[in-house]
Amino acid sequence: MGLELVLLLVDRPQLADLLERTWEDVDAAMDAGSLRATRPMQDARLVRPFDIDAEAEWLDWSEGRSDAARHLPIREALATCEDGEEGLLHLMRWASPGAWEVWEGRAFLYFDVLLGREVAHVDDLYAESTWTEILAETGKHTETELVEAVVLDWMGRREALGETLDEHRDPRILPTHEAHVRATGSLSHAIGRLQNEAELVGIVGREHLTATAWGHGAWNLTEVLQHGLPAPE
Repeated sequence: MGLELVLLLVDRPQLADLLERTWEDVDAAMDAGSLRATRPMQDARLVRPFDIDAEAEWLDWSEGRSDAARHLPIREALATCEDGEEGLLHLMRWASPGAWEVWEGRAFLYFDVLLGREVAHVDDLYAESTWTEILAETGKHTETELVEAVVLDWMGRREALGETLDEHRDPRILPTHEAHVRATGSLSHAIGRLQNEAELVGIVGREHLTATAWGHGAWNLTEVLQHGLPAPE
């Protein structure tokens, strides 16, 4: 299926607290595990690395930054690093209750249904205009309605291609159906949290690709490093 599209939910106050600390303080706290008590509670319907894994990922990345100004507040220090956005993304993942992740190939199906139009190119999956529409349209429907619409569309596409919907003839039918239900439901859940919890922001990005492309507008990671966190809306 290829790469994954990610909608990362970030707790702005928690991220702000991290960015005010010095780099060396964050290193020491991650190494000691002393930040775990204040990390946002994990959302069971979303994806998030375990505390120990997120700490190790930060520390491994940090260790390789020989030019880091570790005595400075970490946002200022990251802004002087060649790949500071990658470090910021690690901190955003720490300050997150979880993320919605989906294969790009399946995202086309979900977005076509949600928006009532064809999403023609992979770049459209990540465009700010697309996500503005998704946030607006998803809020108009219940989770059950969205799940049913996606499943019916998926079934219709299979029938149009002459493919079976008989789980006895194709053992992949049931797990694929369950995956669509789970992914659509968790997207609705994630967007619901963004719309109802003022402290959360959504950062859209593409797994395993440059962190400079993550986030829209003032929440683009490069913009955050250059200008600081946007003011709460």
